[in-house]
Amino acid sequence: MVAERMMKRRDVLALGLAALAAEPRLAFGQSRYPERPIRLVIPFPPGGVNDAIGRPWADKMKGLLGTVIVENQGGAGGTLGATAVARAQPDGYTIVLGGAGSHVINPIATTRTLYDPIKDFEPISILAVTGLAIVVNPSIPARSLKEFVDHAKANASAMSYGSAGAGTMTHLAAELFKSLIGTPAIVHVPYKGMGPALTDVISGEIPMAVPNVTGEVLELHKAGKLRMLAVTTPDRLIAAPEIPTAVEAGLQGMIAQNFTGLFAPARTPTAIVAQISQATRTAMADREFRQLLLGSGFEPASDSNPDKTRRFVEEEIARWTPIIKSIGLKLD
Repeated sequence: MVAERMMKRRDVLALGLAALAAEPRLAFGQSRYPERPIRLVIPFPPGGVNDAIGRPWADKMKGLLGTVIVENQGGAGGTLGATAVARAQPDGYTIVLGGAGSHVINPIATTRTLYDPIKDFEPISILAVTGLAIVVNPSIPARSLKEFVDHAKANASAMSYGSAGAGTMTHLAAELFKSLIGTPAIVHVPYKGMGPALTDVISGEIPMAVPNVTGEVLELHKAGKLRMLAVTTPDRLIAAPEIPTAVEAGLQGMIAQNFTGLFAPARTPTAIVAQISQATRTAMADREFRQLLLGSGFEPASDSNPDKTRRFVEEEIARWTPIIKSIGLKLD
């Protein structure tokens, strides 16, 4: 009987140790995470496109991580908010909703950068990407991207394109297009936002633009006011599956996309990063949440993780560095 009781005690102890080994743990002495609200910094003013993804994500986390408080810290194209998070305590309670501006364009185009987008952050997850599209005025005699490339080459000196402003992805995407087809003479016309640029494409003041694919752009295409020739994402968009990618249409290397992702300060514990990433993957699997993002013009990234996020940002930096350097873009 004594031996039997001892065996049972050993079994219980073994089971307990196994359970402890299997449980995700933080460093010795740390409390279970999270014990207080998490702060999500959106590095842009309230009401913008970043709020349209950051705030729904924060709401979705209530049942998965706990309370997430959204804090808008706009300024310098996302740099100020990103800098604040890079310098925050690496304890998992401060993260940033980063993107192409804060983690790719600004660090490359700024002479005295305040942070390194790779070394100063722990990538958590890409939430979504926003595709861009090559659009033209319907009077342009081109029904395909190949036909438009031929037209642009033959009329480069008389061509121009509109963007949402210098240093935006709509600017860089068009410069990439110019570089790939060898037409440096095409003139850049920067606007204060993509709305005025599209108005001038529709009226024929400028022949082309490379805007973000939004519900408005899709409606203008369907109404015949704009002609979408190709999207610049690696794959066709869920929202516009009938539109070919630029690569499919024969323009190799024509990939341009905005992205939105979660980043923590460097040295945030791996277990915490993994926990936030897993909660995000769970949210992305929710049909209602995915539909909400699609309705706002985003393409949800359902299979992201920290390693994929790091590689994605590294690839984007490698893609845009030569373009930004070649046009001499300075955002100081």
